[in-house]
Amino acid sequence: MLGARLPWTLQRALGRGVGWLALHLARSRRRAAEVNLRLCFPEKDEAWRQRLLRDSFDALGIGIFEFARAWWGSIDAIRPQVEIEGLDQLKELQAQGRGVLLISGHFMTLEMCGRLLCDHVPLAGMYRKYRNPVMEWAVKSGRLRYACAMFANEDIRATVRHLKKGGFLWYAPDQDMRGKDSVFVPFFGMPASTITATHQFARMTGCAVVPYFHRREGGRYILKIAPPLPDFPSDDAVADTAQVNAAIEQMVREAPTQYLWIHRRFKRQPEGRSNFYS
Repeated sequence: MLGARLPWTLQRALGRGVGWLALHLARSRRRAAEVNLRLCFPEKDEAWRQRLLRDSFDALGIGIFEFARAWWGSIDAIRPQVEIEGLDQLKELQAQGRGVLLISGHFMTLEMCGRLLCDHVPLAGMYRKYRNPVMEWAVKSGRLRYACAMFANEDIRATVRHLKKGGFLWYAPDQDMRGKDSVFVPFFGMPASTITATHQFARMTGCAVVPYFHRREGGRYILKIAPPLPDFPSDDAVADTAQVNAAIEQMVREAPTQYLWIHRRFKRQPEGRSNFYS
């Protein structure tokens, strides 16, 4: 918690140091990131991918301090440095009383930008429960400082009620959740096991599905809210899930250094468990 109250410029400098340590000490995570970058950017040379790898670990280190500041620190000095595109669309949906599912990816800016967006609209979040009770308490209590509610992944009924009542929900379906409701759809041209929950929530609640992208530029934050996905949901869960992945891929291409590359995104393939990360 003390780290959350350090000056922002110092946090960023310390964060790069933490990222450097993680790059050299967290070997399995570095290996996962290297594999992901090779699979997602085969057209780039190895020098380009190694630069992106180093920059992504810098962003990872800075992101740790962003998480701490978002949960326990003050963001008063950051608020004037925020640019939000498309906020009027959210305000219009809010006035209509329509639920909104804000889909995003696992970017290192997610906590800070989630708190910044809560200055303008009431936003709930969805998360995976932690087995460690201390970690569970830290994550949930930290986020409830600014989010209007937090729903565990398995708490489907409460999530559906929230969206049906016109609530806003942040959701990131870009990790392999191992659920029975997963399909293989492209992500950077690779088959990626992806949960169909975005399609299911839209069908059950009639909510708008809105791509939400966020990135850091120096000391500034850019939040971009796109128009709702057209004709969503359709009758085809696979096609809808592919559309969601395509939206997240576009976000990653805009800020590849700030994406969480250390997740083993392609560990499962249609023919079974892959050997990409071995």
